[in-house]
Amino acid sequence: MSVAVEIARADEGAAVDGYVRAHAEGSVFHRPAWIEAVARGTGQRGLMLTARRGGAIVGVLPLTEVRSRLFGRALVSSGFGVGGGVLADDAAAAAALSAEGWRHAGARGFPSLELRGGSAPDDPAWHAQSGHHAGFARPLAASDEAELAAVPRKQRAEIRKALAAPLTVEIGRDEAAARAHYRVYAESVHNLGTPVFPRRLFDAMRAQFGEDADILTVRHEGKPVASVLSLYHNGTVLPYWGGGTWGARALRANERLYFALMRHARARGCARFDFGRSKLGTGAFAYKKNWGFEPEPLTYWMRTAEGHAPRAINPLDPKYRLQIALWKKLPLWLATRAGPLLARGLG
Repeated sequence: MSVAVEIARADEGAAVDGYVRAHAEGSVFHRPAWIEAVARGTGQRGLMLTARRGGAIVGVLPLTEVRSRLFGRALVSSGFGVGGGVLADDAAAAAALSAEGWRHAGARGFPSLELRGGSAPDDPAWHAQSGHHAGFARPLAASDEAELAAVPRKQRAEIRKALAAPLTVEIGRDEAAARAHYRVYAESVHNLGTPVFPRRLFDAMRAQFGEDADILTVRHEGKPVASVLSLYHNGTVLPYWGGGTWGARALRANERLYFALMRHARARGCARFDFGRSKLGTGAFAYKKNWGFEPEPLTYWMRTAEGHAPRAINPLDPKYRLQIALWKKLPLWLATRAGPLLARGLG
């Protein structure tokens, strides 16, 4: 039976979400909630392609139409995510989705289509991008002591010091939790020299994912010093947007943050901790290895129209070195106000 590809209607969200949840390789980045939150939070239009056979869904491809005067235009699966490429039951459905995705890119005036993971397109026009990023995930241990035992000795000592430090942990989903998180996260990315995402993106994620999203914040003397917005999917916790203030490192607040999240995730019934992706050779890459996570190379797929170059948004690109240095020098209040105007185009 042939495969038909169409754009999912708004009233089909539950059916699409059910398909993603039932698929072994489904992720938060494939879920309609992600695409809708990105659209509401950044203004970048999203849609969901579905492959159907005999009326039944046999594959999905979430797409975000990213437009930016500074960074260019691209169709991305999945926008603002680190995964979310073609998800399908078989090769025929996967091929139909990637082909329709490329047709849609051309029809909407996008010179490139980025597939973040998923099935490899069976077409030489697609180019694999690998050797740049790795993912970090492993099972959660059964207890705090078992979790500590899974961490290499040096990092384990840091965690024990964090557990003995005068720090408190809060978990919530309300406005107060969101405000504390954004204050910490904005300072964290500013220190790295990158623009912060719009606050409304995080608000939209909490609204769309409901109980599958929460915020964990570490405080010192009442002041938030580290915070993370996490998403939950099929027994996996994904701490996606997290960071700490300048003082967090000396306080070992980030160690407390992630160890507390592991404990909280176990209490929620999670069995797996997904530390997300990091670029090879970065401090984040080394930090995650120090926690005992083994890097798993990631492969993305890119197709670009003839005569066009893929967009460049990698902050480690030498051409951005000066801009990053200048951004770090901006007052935090100004960077927090101006950052979302730039970051919404990073996708």
